[in-house]
Amino acid sequence: MEFYYDEIDNDVLIITADGGLNADTSEQFILSIEKLVDAGLKKMIVDCDKLDYISSYGLGVLVRLHNRMKRHGGDVKIASVKGALPDVLQVTGLNKLFEIYPDVNRARLAFRPKAAEGT
Repeated sequence: MEFYYDEIDNDVLIITADGGLNADTSEQFILSIEKLVDAGLKKMIVDCDKLDYISSYGLGVLVRLHNRMKRHGGDVKIASVKGALPDVLQVTGLNKLFEIYPDVNRARLAFRPKAAEGT
């Protein structure tokens, strides 16, 4: 399992999850992300296109990340969920906590400022 910083697009950090997310693979990831959030990162997308599986601990990591971002006025969006992950997010209720998008581009667009009414 690897997490890697795919890109920073404007002020949105896109992270690609590759493999599986569980207790063995996620601790270093979450620590480095928390440092970025504490330093001012406000917008993040987790790209799950290459994520093969996620354990209950991995789900907890996503919740921890969400909570840290919210405390700092930020937001994390999830993109490209596939396989059993959409069902897992629905059964656990996490689909109500996270905004989930079919791909990274749509998640990126969701971070764009809303146009003012009447313009």
